[in-house]
Amino acid sequence: MFESYIYYLKNYPLTSAFIQFAILGTLGEILTLKISKAAKRLNIIQYILKILSWGLLGIIIKYGFFGYKAMIKAFIEHGYLPEFLYQYSLLKAFTISTIVNLFFGPQMMFIHRILDNIIEMKWEFKGMNKAIYTLIWFWIPAHTITFILPVYLQITLAALWSIVLGIIMGFSKK
Repeated sequence: MFESYIYYLKNYPLTSAFIQFAILGTLGEILTLKISKAAKRLNIIQYILKILSWGLLGIIIKYGFFGYKAMIKAFIEHGYLPEFLYQYSLLKAFTISTIVNLFFGPQMMFIHRILDNIIEMKWEFKGMNKAIYTLIWFWIPAHTITFILPVYLQITLAALWSIVLGIIMGFSKK
């Protein structure tokens, strides 16, 4: 069964990114709301849109991981970043995580918030400063671990991290 899962991840990377984030990202959001007792009243259409929104975010993240890794590699090849940043697996993972989270992370958070605003029929950006700080204290360390893994498992762990952050944020909102 595990081999089938790995086959699926390797051969259907965008579909698997969509499905993993649709399920795990939504679960992380629900856990945040349940733990913090801040449950939102959404109708069934809004819940379905949230699931689709998380799936879309999964695809965007998959492209972001791929694109930023290629960009960093190109920067190193052209002398814009020092070569040693890519020579050791932990340092390479930390470099990728830092650049992905500092340059791509804020964009992702605003895209996520805009999608939430559309689904919930509101226009608010309250709490975005706290979300941006998670890039430093949570996402950079978490994705350092993520980028040590083989490419086909990175989205799986990234989606699982959303559950972990959901739990942390839920308790921090209490």
